Amino acid sequence: MMARLDRGPVKLLTRTGLDWTHKYPAIAKAVAALDARQAYLDGELCGVGPDGITSFNIVQLASDRGNAAALVFFLFDLLYLDGEDLRPRPLIERKERLRTLLANAGPCLRYSDHVIGQGPAFYDQACGMHVEGIVSKRIDAPYTPGNRGLWRKVKCLNRAEFVVVGWTAPEGRRPYLGTLLLGYYDPDAKLIYAGRAGTGMNDAELQRLWRRLQPLGTDKMPLEVPPPRSTRFGSPLVLSRVHWVRPELVAEVKFLSWTEDNLLRQVVYEGLREDKPAKEVRQEVPRRKSGDAN
Repeated sequence: MMARLDRGPVKLLTRTGLDWTHKYPAIAKAVAALDARQAYLDGELCGVGPDGITSFNIVQLASDRGNAAALVFFLFDLLYLDGEDLRPRPLIERKERLRTLLANAGPCLRYSDHVIGQGPAFYDQACGMHVEGIVSKRIDAPYTPGNRGLWRKVKCLNRAEFVVVGWTAPEGRRPYLGTLLLGYYDPDAKLIYAGRAGTGMNDAELQRLWRRLQPLGTDKMPLEVPPPRSTRFGSPLVLSRVHWVRPELVAEVKFLSWTEDNLLRQVVYEGLREDKPAKEVRQEVPRRKSGDAN
């Protein structure tokens, strides 16, 4: 999320340009209180659990329940400050200016600190704490939109976004729905089946998902090829129990691995991504080697 302060008023913008200021008034108020007239900041909005580990689901629940004041905006870059364009400056210099700006900020704004060097050791330590992963950046680089090779994300857990293409009817005492059917777009813009997510959803989330899915129902299967009825892992898929939906919702999940037949194993639902268009979802190849971190 980006924060833009302009002589009092504040706007909180997603990566795709959506204005979410109304969702997080406490964050906007904290940005407005910074010792600056104009500023453009880059960061990530997070929910932090009692164990200190961030959780995407906490962000979603806090937003839905109007408890966004409990969230934390971690800031890691400063692009503009009081008439000065900082984008050409090296990252390490921009971060030092950011640290100074946030010195007396409220508790919902936090400076995202860094470690210089020892990437593999830092990665191993991060994974030992069961966090999502690390981001490695060039300290001498100017700010450039997009990646362009200037930073690299290395995940500890296999975690990715997928398009919701359908859902199965519930069984037993489980309410609302059984599993979510997931897919991704290949380079030819064809929607490919990836697998199912059935865990990670309590009754309240199942109800919320069911309500979001109802208006998207369709008789036409959105996938290029029907999903297999059975695989080496997981229970058989009964197509007569599948409710197809238009591919508009994006779900973030954790998973163990990809199978040889290109399906997800041991999938855990994390939440819906409101800020990512479904058409942008591609298959991600997991990266888990310590040597990838620098």
